[in-house]
Amino acid sequence: MKTAFIVLTYNRPDALLQVLKGLAVQCDSSHEVIIADDGSSQDIVKALVDVLPEFACQLRHVWHPDTGFTASRARNLAAAASTAEYLVFMDGDCIPNPGFVKAHARLLEPGFFVNGSRVLLSDALTQKIISNAVNLQSASFFDWIRWRLAGDVNKLIHLLPWPKALFRKEKKFRWKKIRSCNFGVWREDFLRVNGFDESFQGWGHEDADLVLRLHNSGVLRKNGFCATEVYHLWHKENSRSSESANRQRVFERMHTGLVRATVGIDDARLARDVTVTRLN
Repeated sequence: MKTAFIVLTYNRPDALLQVLKGLAVQCDSSHEVIIADDGSSQDIVKALVDVLPEFACQLRHVWHPDTGFTASRARNLAAAASTAEYLVFMDGDCIPNPGFVKAHARLLEPGFFVNGSRVLLSDALTQKIISNAVNLQSASFFDWIRWRLAGDVNKLIHLLPWPKALFRKEKKFRWKKIRSCNFGVWREDFLRVNGFDESFQGWGHEDADLVLRLHNSGVLRKNGFCATEVYHLWHKENSRSSESANRQRVFERMHTGLVRATVGIDDARLARDVTVTRLN
């Protein structure tokens, strides 16, 4: 079985490089990595190619023109380009923990999607990581304790791996802590609900909408705490001008039983403005 790690990015190659380094040391021939690029400038893309880590699996770059915040479309285009049976969606500023790939493999189960967890990092620690002064893949237990005491990380849950933890599964839709930056789903289930809904405008809650529709289709949530944590590099918040309208839209859909996206991966498969490049 093949698993695809789909990494969303936009004009932040320094952060993306750290994410790719974290995946490169964990992935093998049973995986593929796809960069879902939401319209980064071509100069940035070319510069990234020269410093990519070596992968034992196929690495591809899926790009479409910059028309604003269209993360759902970028993810759908990447998923449409994938040949994997299982998809793990990530953000290009979320570095996988050293056991991330194996943890997702242990937690995948028919009838469930995996909702991952994240650890927030400070601006100061982020700058050290970006400059290669700190390597999170080799950080010790005591490094993390020191960073927590200094306020550089918001929690230490990833230091307590518990892959067989109880109470992971949830039968009802719950809005809290839905993370499209760390989200595993069977390709078949993703296609059934027509992927992310591209009709959501701007930032916010397109991930909650996907989870709601998966639940409506009979796919249940399994939480990935103490197993699948990613380290979220600091950045200024994106504009949240659309957040309220998007939230209201999900609330309205909660009572409809909707399963399929209005504009989704079926449309992405027909796109003519997408560029797919093999990077290794």
